Amino acid sequence: MNVERSEPPYELAERDMLESWLEYHRATLEMKCAGLSDAQLRERSVPPSSLSLLGLVRHMADVELNWFRRVLSVQDVPGLFWTRENPDGDFDDVDDAPVAEAFDAWRAECDNARAVAGRMALDDTGLRRGERVSLRWVYVHMIEEYARHNGHADFLRERIDGATGD
Repeated sequence: MNVERSEPPYELAERDMLESWLEYHRATLEMKCAGLSDAQLRERSVPPSSLSLLGLVRHMADVELNWFRRVLSVQDVPGLFWTRENPDGDFDDVDDAPVAEAFDAWRAECDNARAVAGRMALDDTGLRRGERVSLRWVYVHMIEEYARHNGHADFLRERIDGATGD
């Protein structure tokens, strides 16, 4: 899989800048997974951690779902890869998890997020735990969430096959 990724321009309007950075980080996660086998994507980091690249993709699918479906669209939907009984299922349950299903779910949630955000202004809000949350805040949080997990992905990929890079 060949992943296209562009670094955001140095000067953009606020919304364009936020969207560009979010897209950059989404593409970075996909790049970190590109060219690996299903077994490599399931490879864990260092015990006792259950962190894997596949787990990160599953987790980010649920993060996208949470912020753009539950919070900004105020939809009552279940998690994709976790439950109340198994809150770390996104990370823990990857040994037999279908890789294509995880990537399809993640890409579908990214598409949904783009559609939801496209109907909103930066100051429009959703609800999280009874409090209003703006799209602007969600964008900044999503950039932070991807950046943190892409750092994990860097280490995982280097451990798997020695590949490095931003």
